[in-house]
Amino acid sequence: MIRPIHAGHQPLDALLAALEAAGEATRLRILALLSEAELTVTELMTILGQSQPRVSRHLKLLVEAGLIDRHREGAWAFFRLAERGVANVIREGVIAALDPADAGLAADRRRLEAVRVERKEQAAAYFARHAADWNRIRALHVPESAVEKAMVDALGEREYEAILDLGTGTGQMLKLFGPRASRAVGLDVSPAMLAVARANLDEAGLRHVQLRQGDLYALPADLARFDLVILHQVLHFMDDPARAVREAARVLKPGGRIVIVDFAPHHEESLRVEHAHRRLGFSAEEIGAFLAENGLNLQLSRDIRPEATGALTVSLWIAEDSAREGDFPLPGDPLSRSIITKVA
Repeated sequence: MIRPIHAGHQPLDALLAALEAAGEATRLRILALLSEAELTVTELMTILGQSQPRVSRHLKLLVEAGLIDRHREGAWAFFRLAERGVANVIREGVIAALDPADAGLAADRRRLEAVRVERKEQAAAYFARHAADWNRIRALHVPESAVEKAMVDALGEREYEAILDLGTGTGQMLKLFGPRASRAVGLDVSPAMLAVARANLDEAGLRHVQLRQGDLYALPADLARFDLVILHQVLHFMDDPARAVREAARVLKPGGRIVIVDFAPHHEESLRVEHAHRRLGFSAEEIGAFLAENGLNLQLSRDIRPEATGALTVSLWIAEDSAREGDFPLPGDPLSRSIITKVA
């Protein structure tokens, strides 16, 4: 369930500053682009056909006006349309009023799509190169056995009608939780990864598991009403992780759960350069915001810290659709003391 964003009343000076910042052709184009995707300066330069100093100047003015958010991860800076205050006024009253048939804006969207295609091709090429040893690469960080144990301990022994594993990779999550489900589906963009997953699931005898190629940003229309959706070590590959969480929430049945496993914030730039990671981990606050925006109650947040020096911490989050409260251990239970951190 996606909660609508409402602009509400805004102070006169803030609104005037926002309108002034938005009232320039290039800046309005930037706002329209950032309403659709999180972009870097380099990507905006490619789409707009403008120099780095000019694009950076426009971005600075938009940040100062409270219309866009900027966050830095290592050597990269990401920009996205803000979701508060005057930014919502511009989103609802200006960007929404733009004519989608406008030739200039349509050209921007085509170049944006080209950027997205390039991103997907880079990720797909990486997966194709490393499909056979993907599990070995993961093992360079916190041992998968420790992560899987934490997931099993947190979710308990519940049986499921339907499980969806987004970015299934080698199919390990389906091997782990598929036996509990009447129906299980694994989705991945890479045919090479799906080939590996299919072999692994055949070996495990999980005949009821379905594997499909698809886009995590636009899930197939027939995928719906899952009572468990898993995003295991996939969000750091996404250029718009909030959008992926939104899609995951959309296919949940009432009271369904989402499980997210990903790296805690880190500074290993080599993962971005050598392994196509778009994001260098996520904080609990950032994941919590993604979930809250979609009407999901964060019930568990836990860091799984490595014993090996230099290895990365992995975080586990579990949230539930707000239609029903979950049955996680209450504070004081042995499980809540030793396994999970409850989130108020």
